[in-house]
Amino acid sequence: MSKSNIVSHLKQKKITEVLSTGKRMDGRAFEDFRELTIKRNILFKSEGSAEVWLGKTHVMVGVKVGTGTPFEDTPDEGVLMTNAEFTPIANAAWEPGPPNENSIELARVVDRGLRSAEILDTHELCITVGKLVQIVFVDLYVLNYDGNLIDACGAGAIAALMGAKRPTFSEGKPTGEKVPLTVRKKPIPVSVIKIGDNFILDPTADEEDVMDARLTVTFDEENHVCTMQKSGSEGLTVDEIKKCINMAQGKAPQNRVKAIGD
Repeated sequence: MSKSNIVSHLKQKKITEVLSTGKRMDGRAFEDFRELTIKRNILFKSEGSAEVWLGKTHVMVGVKVGTGTPFEDTPDEGVLMTNAEFTPIANAAWEPGPPNENSIELARVVDRGLRSAEILDTHELCITVGKLVQIVFVDLYVLNYDGNLIDACGAGAIAALMGAKRPTFSEGKPTGEKVPLTVRKKPIPVSVIKIGDNFILDPTADEEDVMDARLTVTFDEENHVCTMQKSGSEGLTVDEIKKCINMAQGKAPQNRVKAIGD
C-alpha cells in the first residue's frame, strides 16, 4: 500500500469513527451546513456576478452575455453554457492546464440543474431566427477548496444570473441598452454524501476525499426535484436515494433564500 493510500485509509477510519458518535470532525451534525455567505454584483466587467463562501470554500461566479449561432433544432432560442475553472491557488494539488474531470463534472452538474429547471427564457435571447442569438456564459471559478463545490457554485449561479443584464437588439443591431435577464426559476442543488453507513450534507474536502458515493439533487421553488446526479465508486439503494432526497429537500429552501437575497 502506497503512502498516499495509507494516509487516506487512516483518514477514512478516523472520520468514520467520529461519525459513529453522531457528530463530524468539525462538530457539526450530519444535516448541518457551514455558514453560506453570498455577495452579488462584485465584478464590474461582467453582466452579472456573485462571490460565495461556504465555510472555507470560496468561489466566484461570473455571467457574460455574447452572441453566436443557435443550435439547429432550436433556431429561435438562445444558449446557456456553464464552465468551471479550478485555479491553482485553491488547492496545492491543482495545476494549471486544461480542465480535468473534476472541473468538467462540476460544470456539468451545475449546468444540468439550471437547464433542467429551464431557468432562462431562451426565446428572448433570439436576435435573428436561425442566424444570431445571445449566449449566456456562467463561469465558475474556484478560489479556495474545502469541499462541496457543487452546492456553493449552484447557489452562486442563481445569485449571479438574477443580477445579470443583457444587451438589447433592434433589427439585429445592438441598441446600447441593457435589461435584466428573465430568470424564470431558482433551482438549488443540495449534495448528500455517503461514508460507510452514514449520510451527511455539506461535506468538507476531507469528507469528500473518503466518500463512497454522492447524490446531488436540484430542487425548484416548489421543492420539486428537477434533476439528480450520482457520483462515487459505490451504488445507492432505492431506500438510500429516498433518504438522500429527503435530507436535501429540507435544506434547499434555506440555501435558496441566501442565493436570492432580500
